[in-house]
Amino acid sequence: MLEDRAAHLNPRQVAQQEPLPGTDPAAPPPPASGPAGTADPGIPAPAAPPDGWPADYPEAYAVVDVETTGLRSDDRIVSAAVFRLDARGAVEDSWYTLVNPQRDPGPVWIHGLTREMLADAPLFPQVAEEFAARLEGRVLVAHNAVFDWMMIAREYARAGLTAPVRHRLCTIALARQLRLPLPNARLTSLAAHFGVAQRRAHDAEDDARVLAEVFRPSLRQAAEAGARLPLLACQPLTEWADAPAAGGSGAGGTRSPGGHGAYQWRTWRPNRRLPPSPYPNPGRYVRGGRLKQGMRVAFSGDTSVDRSLLEDRAVEAGLHVAASVSRYTSLLVTNDPQAPTSKVTRAAAHGTPVLDEAAFLHLMRDVEPADAPPQGDGGAG
Repeated sequence: MLEDRAAHLNPRQVAQQEPLPGTDPAAPPPPASGPAGTADPGIPAPAAPPDGWPADYPEAYAVVDVETTGLRSDDRIVSAAVFRLDARGAVEDSWYTLVNPQRDPGPVWIHGLTREMLADAPLFPQVAEEFAARLEGRVLVAHNAVFDWMMIAREYARAGLTAPVRHRLCTIALARQLRLPLPNARLTSLAAHFGVAQRRAHDAEDDARVLAEVFRPSLRQAAEAGARLPLLACQPLTEWADAPAAGGSGAGGTRSPGGHGAYQWRTWRPNRRLPPSPYPNPGRYVRGGRLKQGMRVAFSGDTSVDRSLLEDRAVEAGLHVAASVSRYTSLLVTNDPQAPTSKVTRAAAHGTPVLDEAAFLHLMRDVEPADAPPQGDGGAG
């Protein structure tokens, strides 16, 4: 089906946009679909909303999907789609664009977008304003939302801009909260549960359409149950750095002499292995005190400084960056201490101290030296 899409895509087109019904004077009047008399671009109208809709639910949503050159922090967006939904899940309009990543498109066998197809597509800064208009004032909804959000946030940071997103909602988290009987967390499983047909998997436009269709009944179920939506705060990036894209262990690929940064794809998601602290673990951080070399620090959620930079600075200061939280963890750094993540949950269970990013960065200015000299085996605990 990716081949079918390639046959009719026009990479010179900046974006494909479905306007709000009634806004195009040349368009015929939309057919009525219920008391409101509204129509939507290709998605059946939802049933009448339940009485007593939760007053604290968001007023609008932006269902988003982005396809990328890979999963690393230095990877780029190659296509993006947004379906705007109102407070109760009715589709208002949709928007889609290709994006020239200015590098090899990566896993073409997944997203179907070749270098030739993207050659004349707009650069991200050229679509950033329109993209932002679709997100402004809305909760970003995505499947594995942290990935889509971080890719979007990095693209805006590269352009010297800030994405206008304050909260996100992950449909995986919502499905788990609703206890849907799914065999796994894939979008295809969620679509099958709600009887939604997917036409072009890993196509941003079709994935966003499918996601909009499955989100609407999910939202309705949550509203009928009076459930709290799993909203998470989004922290726009104010400081970031692309990882080196060539050479070295774990780089995920090497540059080839094929012109403007041609890329030889080797691995889609290399592990980022950070060295352990050479100092012994001095125990937990004491609130009001100083950080000490050897402390085990874990990070959770969005940060205004790119996560890789925070981790590198912590390692340089002599701290140990932990991938998870255990009883040996000295400190958890998160800007959303109420988020239902595994790290936050484990920190609460173990009584692990929690600090926000600003407090952690302040403490990083004066890290206390370790009591013992560095150990040759990389430290303990």
